[in-house]
Amino acid sequence: MTAAQSESAVYGGDRDGAALQAAFAAGEIPVAVYGLGKMGLPLAAVLADVTGNVVGVDVDESVVEAVTAGESPVEGEPGLTDLVAATSADGSLSATTRSERAAATARVHVVIVPTLIEETEPDLSMLLAAVDAIGEGLDAGDLVIIESTVPPGTTRDVVTPRLAERSGLDPGDFGVAFCPERTASGRAIEDIRGAYPKVVGGADSESERVAGLLYDELTSNEVIHAGDATTAECVKVFEGIYRDVNIALANELAGVAEPLDVDVRRAIEVANTQPFCEIHDPGPGVGGHCIPLYPHFLTATVDRELPVVETSRAVNDEMPAFVTDAVVDMLGDRGVAIEDATVLVLGVAYRAGVDETRKSPTRPVVAGLDALGADVRAADPAVDVRSVPDFPAGACSIADVEATADRYDAVVVMTEHDAYAELDFAAFGDAVVVDARDALGELPLPTYTVGVGET
Repeated sequence: MTAAQSESAVYGGDRDGAALQAAFAAGEIPVAVYGLGKMGLPLAAVLADVTGNVVGVDVDESVVEAVTAGESPVEGEPGLTDLVAATSADGSLSATTRSERAAATARVHVVIVPTLIEETEPDLSMLLAAVDAIGEGLDAGDLVIIESTVPPGTTRDVVTPRLAERSGLDPGDFGVAFCPERTASGRAIEDIRGAYPKVVGGADSESERVAGLLYDELTSNEVIHAGDATTAECVKVFEGIYRDVNIALANELAGVAEPLDVDVRRAIEVANTQPFCEIHDPGPGVGGHCIPLYPHFLTATVDRELPVVETSRAVNDEMPAFVTDAVVDMLGDRGVAIEDATVLVLGVAYRAGVDETRKSPTRPVVAGLDALGADVRAADPAVDVRSVPDFPAGACSIADVEATADRYDAVVVMTEHDAYAELDFAAFGDAVVVDARDALGELPLPTYTVGVGET
């Protein structure tokens, strides 16, 4: 490390914690954020607001052009539009598609690109592309932070050696830490600023120390040191697996509502008054870019059976078929064949209030009804249904639903949007309702609610 590199070094330099934090807050440490998607852009904007010296990197030229113009290409995030406009206007936030140039000028590199699943195998291609670009511009004393969710061991076994290979540096010349994002769509800025403790884990103790100091400037909450990068990776994956397993339990319990003639949702509600019990709500399956994927990050990594994890994933994957069967049964009991039915599906987003359809259980429900011959229409107040790629249903707006209510034989509620409370369900005449979320309460129509049964 040269004298100039040592003076400006983040990792392994001469500055103590207070001096490093002061330099970070003063904008003396250039930061590059790789990935300006739903999670990356809010992080880049908050970092820019705190440090005044951030460049965002994305392969999508339209995203870069929008951020450069002070506009947010990410919708549905409270406060993000104003924050991007403000930080872009004062020069705190810039954007580029030239990742290697950004890497050459930054001292802190934050990677927050998606890790996708192909079949059941994690696809690290986007992460590796970012790591390779960083490696080309990496200097001694830089710190690389991975926020993308990855299979445990990735930072240690893949990221660090790849950075060393690409940069020509020894692993001890630069820092690497895993600091998982703990954010949800629709509340990203709130989460980043400190809704939850921030977890940091380093490839070595110095990496973890420095990452902790930097995030302590970013968050108003506690910074928790996991002890190493792999433990921090496990924290993120385990959080998602816990929720997947818990939801699977609730979904399995929902299946006993009819054989026991019991309201399982009420039983869960009362059971949860015991502080050692925290059963989630049943529903039509699990969607989003997190919970359905994280179990595969573990099962594809370790060479041993994980029957609870694997069974839970299977239970949740089967719930769309459970909902589809409920629609068929409700119609059949009233003499309407599914192939003659027109079905309205309310909700394409995977959860209420967000414009996010990734892994939404609505898609397999709609596909199942379509395969059985039903004429399926879908509406969602948060999603432009017409823009959802390859969606196997016609689209209608919420405003049109009541005007065309008498054409539907069945209504399926898949997402608990507030807008549905304003619908006049009496206008649906002789239709039946399948409420997969228990979103509607008592209706003037025959209703099957997942976890309750038919009422």
